[in-house]
Amino acid sequence: MTIPAASVLVPVLNEAAHIRECVAAMQAQQLDEAYELLLIDGGSTDGTRTMLEELAAADPRIRVLDNPGRTIPRALNIGLRMARASVVVRMDAHTLYPPNYLARGLERLRQGDVAWVSGPQLPHGVDKGTNRIALALSTRLGTGGASYRHEMGDESDAASGFTGLFDRAFVESLGGWDEDWSANQDAELAARVRARSGRIVVLPELAARYIPRPTLRSLARQYHRYGVYRAKTCRRHPESTELRHLLPPLVVLTLPAAVLPLPLPRLRLVARMALATYSGSLLTTAASAARRVQVSDAVALPAVFATMHTAWGAGFLAGCMRFGIPLRGIVRAVVTKLRPRPKTRTTA
Repeated sequence: MTIPAASVLVPVLNEAAHIRECVAAMQAQQLDEAYELLLIDGGSTDGTRTMLEELAAADPRIRVLDNPGRTIPRALNIGLRMARASVVVRMDAHTLYPPNYLARGLERLRQGDVAWVSGPQLPHGVDKGTNRIALALSTRLGTGGASYRHEMGDESDAASGFTGLFDRAFVESLGGWDEDWSANQDAELAARVRARSGRIVVLPELAARYIPRPTLRSLARQYHRYGVYRAKTCRRHPESTELRHLLPPLVVLTLPAAVLPLPLPRLRLVARMALATYSGSLLTTAASAARRVQVSDAVALPAVFATMHTAWGAGFLAGCMRFGIPLRGIVRAVVTKLRPRPKTRTTA
């Protein structure tokens, strides 16, 4: 039996709407070496499992595995144990990857100076709801400034990555994905990778099209979970905390301060001014988008932004209550931001 060059790990749970299209993109990889697809199902109830079995019956490269634990990190660790290649590749079941993803990623990983190779995560709408959320995610206000969520011109080092290719032995030496992180597991793993001096790079040609949630309700649930586990990551790995992580919870805390009859009128005034500034940024971004998209989509942007930010911020605060306040991370992020940068000397 030929040992594959890469084992692709794909956590799956109720992805009937897009699974065939996504797996077709994975099958169409332009790689001259063998690779396998491990589709790890967490107990889908929407017909996804039947589709996976049909795909596996038609393609010997596909294996369908069970994930009784249902969460993404448990699925990835199951795949890690069952993989036959020395390189493991995490791919998402709601993402479309370019045909050179495996070939170019393997080429870069084999240079030996990096532990994780990934590409930009670019939003890709497929209907009215996902188009509007994708539009929000294509702006800096929608991504919080995460570099790998935008197009780029050259390879760059990153603090974390979106899915990607990994040196299997390196990931195993770290203990795999932490199963206590049902969300934000990439950021948590990235913190451990960097602590072991592992490099994470993002290649522009590996840009993947991510299909976002279709409704504000599902978006709010997703971002609330992200916020909860980002708080946990910040507490476990203080060095991973950035000032941008603190802004959404501040927005949430500002809301009651702006409307409640507090005994401190100056605090209420400051809160209202902050909310006015925040609202202005939402409207400005929407107005800018209206120049290149339909007005109806641009008008929907403030609601999408507000949903993302408040859900994430509320989740972060809930995570602080559940796991403890990441004080070291918060202090470090603020001090790092306020610390003056050293002046660069120039020579005549």
